[in-house]
Amino acid sequence: MEDPNIYTGKIKRRRPPRFDLTGGAVCLDFVNTLDDRFRAEPKELLNDYMDLARFAEDTGSLGHQQVDRLMTLSMQHRQEAKRALESAIRLREAISDIFYAVVRQKPVPAASLIVLNSNMQDALQHLALVPAKGHFAWTFETRVDDFFAPLWGVARDAADLLASERLELVRACASKTCEWLFLDESKNHRRRWCDMTKCGNRAKVKRFYTRNKKVAVRS
Repeated sequence: MEDPNIYTGKIKRRRPPRFDLTGGAVCLDFVNTLDDRFRAEPKELLNDYMDLARFAEDTGSLGHQQVDRLMTLSMQHRQEAKRALESAIRLREAISDIFYAVVRQKPVPAASLIVLNSNMQDALQHLALVPAKGHFAWTFETRVDDFFAPLWGVARDAADLLASERLELVRACASKTCEWLFLDESKNHRRRWCDMTKCGNRAKVKRFYTRNKKVAVRS
């Protein structure tokens, strides 16, 4: 019999996804929850604890029963939920600083690594081996009332990506109005846009009108 407090990756989705998960890695999608990051007025997508819980559900870090329970508890214990959200924002910004430094080939801020390592140490305390279809798998042994549960998977994913060969595939969207992080797993590793249907198409349209404008001027 499976422990109900252990999430094993079996999700029965009951709500439509809230977040745009185009990053290719949970930690990169987490960084992208601050939209328009480098513009004058960034858009915060994690406005309350329920948003954080929904992100964990969308990415498969937590099952819907855990998310339901955490969302209910967040209404009953607002201060504890607020502290967890504040910790999540600090972790997100630390991961952001690290990966944008890597992408831009700049020194990684030591303070940001300290924040990530602290979260990793906390996450590892909840990591456990569980049976999984004839073998074993790592998963997080989470209590449904632990407000910090959504952070563990993010911290581990960031650490795993930083310590892997995939790190060289991390990119920032070429659109200066976006610059979302993503993992370039295209065949030739020359992907420029976080999402071709959005930023890529906008760039194509802009180039089209620019060319037509130049032709019109010459005429």
